[in-house]
Amino acid sequence: MRSTETARSGRTPTPDTDVVIIGAGLAGLAAAHHLTDAGLQVTVLETTSRVGGRMATENVDGYLLDRSGRLLCPDWPEFRRLPPLATLEMRPFAPGALLRADGRTHRIGDLRRTVGRLPRAPRTAAAEAAARAGRAERTDRRTRGALTTARALAGSRGPSAWSISRRGQGRGVSRRRQGNGTLDLARLRSGLARFAAVPSDRLLARTELPAAQALSARGLPARTVGSLVRPLLSALLCDPALTTSSRVADLTLRAFVRGGCSLPAGGMASVPELLAASLPDGTVRTDVTAVSVTTNSVTTRDHGTLACRAVVVATGAADAGELLPGLRVPDFHPVTVLHHAVDEVLPLSPSLLVDGDAAHQGPVSHSWAASAVDPARARPGRGGLVTSVVLGAAAGEPLAALEAAARSQLATLHGVPAGRWSLLAAHHDPQAVPAMPAPHDLRRPVRVLSGLYVCGEHRDTSTAQGALVSGRRAAGEVLRDFGLPLPVTDGPLTTAA
Repeated sequence: MRSTETARSGRTPTPDTDVVIIGAGLAGLAAAHHLTDAGLQVTVLETTSRVGGRMATENVDGYLLDRSGRLLCPDWPEFRRLPPLATLEMRPFAPGALLRADGRTHRIGDLRRTVGRLPRAPRTAAAEAAARAGRAERTDRRTRGALTTARALAGSRGPSAWSISRRGQGRGVSRRRQGNGTLDLARLRSGLARFAAVPSDRLLARTELPAAQALSARGLPARTVGSLVRPLLSALLCDPALTTSSRVADLTLRAFVRGGCSLPAGGMASVPELLAASLPDGTVRTDVTAVSVTTNSVTTRDHGTLACRAVVVATGAADAGELLPGLRVPDFHPVTVLHHAVDEVLPLSPSLLVDGDAAHQGPVSHSWAASAVDPARARPGRGGLVTSVVLGAAAGEPLAALEAAARSQLATLHGVPAGRWSLLAAHHDPQAVPAMPAPHDLRRPVRVLSGLYVCGEHRDTSTAQGALVSGRRAAGEVLRDFGLPLPVTDGPLTTAA
């Protein structure tokens, strides 16, 4: 890198590279791919020693532990738009989720009985187009069938693709609960089918409200909204109060119903690592901290000044606010992630477990047996790995008290003894998820001015999908200002949560 003398002299420096991207998270790496594909020379600066930002995985005694506690959705289209992610192997959860409410456990089923995986190997453009057409046709066919079945449930007790079953203690159901519960669950199935069938543009056209307020206006029975839908959405959004925009909540629920949740094989870090590995050698420079930016240079703490034609700030929201004074920084939802090693060989479910009784039973919002979903995450020859997420004010409680309160709750959720589980790690992040309260702009500006841009999940939706989309949008603005063709996509710049 050049020294700071050129910048101090007031002369326009000769560019060392076309575009400098600050931050090697998903947004920055996605922007780097789109700009590199357009023929530009790109340099990505990362302040830590690894890529991925919060999407990190650490190896503790043979267990692979994700720091963020976030999940991926196979229905997110941006993962299919980036060729490097074509080899990303997804490990799906069991369809739907198991929700504990009022002392019982209910399964809210998924639209598809199995969750499709992303392709394991690159395809030709023609083969990929044919595959997309086939997926769309199958999804439409299943959606129509699920919607027809769900509507029929209003007058029938027959089985449905939207299965909500009960397990655990007590096999009988009172006639009173059968009468009210059957109708409530049938209406919930119908409502979930409608979410799966409605196009995203129609969901976005609805009146925007806080998610908690919008749920009561969606025509769903109050009992199922409070005990089933609300805890599920809180877990998916990491927002226990559900202040999130109803538009984001609708898109999130739709994506979950259509595709469920998945984990990338080998840990969350495999996603940014795939993106970084497919960039030209020398593109990503780690352990370099940017301290100030202009439209044509980046000044670093220990590596001088790097001259360029444009700068993209792709850090987290708080760090972006420091580099770009005046940028609005959102509030955040805090998250604490607990990882427990299960020493015994126990029957752990590959389902997402959500506690609707969390306010009365313990601090955990949701939990999953990571080793049951992705066996590579557990130490070979040992028991399993359980990952649990604590949200809201409880996430800031002292770890010892938090972990002690969670044990009995986790034993109930997973249906196995938890007394001998050992805590491998706990990660608390007060800025884990940028808040998206109503009204929320799903397309916050990424162009600060010509030569200076910003991207990250805080510019779209607070998900991996939102981060990737914002990186593509920022790259598009750079290319537009450079007078170059925009990134080629297979559809509009839509957000599927």
